[in-house]
Amino acid sequence: MISRRQTLSLLGASTAALAMPKIASATSGGTFRIGWQKNGVLALAKNTGVLEKRLAPLGFTITWAEFSSGPPLLEALGAGALDFGPTGDVPPLFAQAAGANLRYVGTYRGAPSGSAILVHKDGPIKSLADLKGQRLAFKRGSSAHNFVVKALRKGGLTVNDVKPADLSPADAGAAFKTGNIDAWAIWDPYFAVAEADPNTRVLITGEGIIESWSYYFGQTDFVRDHPQVILDVLDELAKTGAAAQADLDKTVPALAQLTGVSEAITRTALTRPGADLGKVSIVPDEALANQQALADEFYEQRILPRKLKVADIVWRPKAS
Repeated sequence: MISRRQTLSLLGASTAALAMPKIASATSGGTFRIGWQKNGVLALAKNTGVLEKRLAPLGFTITWAEFSSGPPLLEALGAGALDFGPTGDVPPLFAQAAGANLRYVGTYRGAPSGSAILVHKDGPIKSLADLKGQRLAFKRGSSAHNFVVKALRKGGLTVNDVKPADLSPADAGAAFKTGNIDAWAIWDPYFAVAEADPNTRVLITGEGIIESWSYYFGQTDFVRDHPQVILDVLDELAKTGAAAQADLDKTVPALAQLTGVSEAITRTALTRPGADLGKVSIVPDEALANQQALADEFYEQRILPRKLKVADIVWRPKAS
């Protein structure tokens, strides 16, 4: 299924290639195992086979494993069942706290407006303060968790003031439709799908509330032994994102066919304010600072079991 944190951004096709050096590598060929979600640039890259072509000269073939959200993907990666995959901002904090064997290797940005808290159109919830005592669904440990914490604070509430329901996007969508939950914090394209229902009302989006950083991760041993593979993949994803953004009329139907989400819904998600495909890079200082602030906040609120230093697991490639 699909995570809203797969919508990427890039400055333009002319600047698609990453400014990364060739580096010394122990690459000797093998299998590169990618975890993916049916959304965004990585999905487009899978569909076109560009990563297979890029890694063939290094002697690597690729296998793909699909995931519905970030937490299980990182669990598989940290356990050594994957070599590479993307998630939003919160899942890696729980993974690091659990001692998972992974590294931040790259980042991309989506649109904060691609996340929202949804309520029933004719329901009693008219403001964030009205969420007090209500059943609010979000996937614990996902980026929606961060959005909920910050949105509730804006309304003068904390997670302790609501009745949280830890549900996957599919389960939450079904529960919302049947009225078993009062509100739902979710990301695109689930957001765009639900928003199209006339019985749904958007209470608030993430615009002005959250920063929309997402990350690519590598399994620690693979990153250490095959750094050039990681750089080549990030570079190819940047190029794919630039080309896709430059031709949304082609990208929308291609992504819709791949995901099974209608073209109208796909276009809604890809054209929200701030949405753009690309801007893949090695983790910049701005993203690291944002992630550390998030880790500190979650520790202070006792959501994380221990204090983290995010920089400890951020990969910095060394030029040969």
